[in-house]
Amino acid sequence: MLSFRFKYMFVAAVVGRALGNGVYPFDVTSISAPDGSITAKFVSIGATLTELWVKNKFGEALDVVPGYDDNTKIYTDYGHPVFNSIVGRYANRIMRGTFSIPIASPPSGPHVYHIPTNNDMGQDTIHGGIYGWDRRNWTISARTPTSVTYQHIDNADEHFPGTVVAYVTHSVASGELKTEVHATASEKTPIMLTQHVYWNLDAFRTQTGSWNNSNILAHTLRIASSRYLDVTSINLPTGKILNVGDAPVMDFRAPRTIGSRFSDARGVCGPNCVGYDNCWIYDEANKEQPRLSLWSDVSGIRLDVVSDSPATQVYTANGLSTPRKAVHGGPGLLYGPHSAVAIEQEGWVDAINHPEWGVDQIYAPGKNFTWSTTYKFSLLV
Repeated sequence: MLSFRFKYMFVAAVVGRALGNGVYPFDVTSISAPDGSITAKFVSIGATLTELWVKNKFGEALDVVPGYDDNTKIYTDYGHPVFNSIVGRYANRIMRGTFSIPIASPPSGPHVYHIPTNNDMGQDTIHGGIYGWDRRNWTISARTPTSVTYQHIDNADEHFPGTVVAYVTHSVASGELKTEVHATASEKTPIMLTQHVYWNLDAFRTQTGSWNNSNILAHTLRIASSRYLDVTSINLPTGKILNVGDAPVMDFRAPRTIGSRFSDARGVCGPNCVGYDNCWIYDEANKEQPRLSLWSDVSGIRLDVVSDSPATQVYTANGLSTPRKAVHGGPGLLYGPHSAVAIEQEGWVDAINHPEWGVDQIYAPGKNFTWSTTYKFSLLV
């Protein structure tokens, strides 16, 4: 594994330098809203967001996402927290790394596919395989002061069927970051992606302004969802769809702090796990109104998420342990458990192994994949 990683890095670096700016995996592209309200920085590997600067209630610009000072660690970090990348070809988990087309449970028929397993001691595939889209080099195809578009060609990588050509455009406007994805497939294949953004709206500081054990437990969260997916001990969907009304620890329909029921959040993300790593199904497919909101009284920053995705995965960074960027007080301090919350707009997890749900995640020529999410920032009043 190690020799392959460094072989890939060497080849990517040589090709990037030969082709010029915009294809080297660890380049940095910065875009800013004309009014100065928001600045975002990206690298080509994973079309990854590396910095996102928005202003708090005191007018101070804060970087509200974790990451690395050395962006090559996106590729080499063995912890692989997937900081703010585009994840695909199929995000989240695939049971036993196996599915069939047409989908069936268990997978059957002449077209059964096996993706390398890379999670839970080989019991499932997570985030697209060993080298998913988050650790592939995307090429810049267009760039302006307020937007950047990346292209990625997935030539049956990780044993998925067919070729997928994907474009992602990141753009900023007054107080907004928008990410849009469009993908075409050469033959029938599952596609389900996400943007794996972690948030700490206090920029990993406490209200004293010091960098220490700041976490997101005091952040307020609202999710417009009355249903969530039941999961096994390794977070694979069982097929059951549960009601949050029967489990108050899972009910964020009325805004409450993430930590308000944390003492009850034991085991909901797996045995001996404290916190969340769960998929909520949105009540309505409303592409115009925010169905998830997050805010902090300390910084006064509010985030509203508008997405065409039918579901969201919320992960409270339960196992995170990564040196911080210098702007967040690192590297002597860590991004630790519950120091950030990943909010992933995506489809129903492992729907390609649950035909009983009636969720279609198979794409083909003439049926393209699209995904759009807008992150809207404002100040609490």
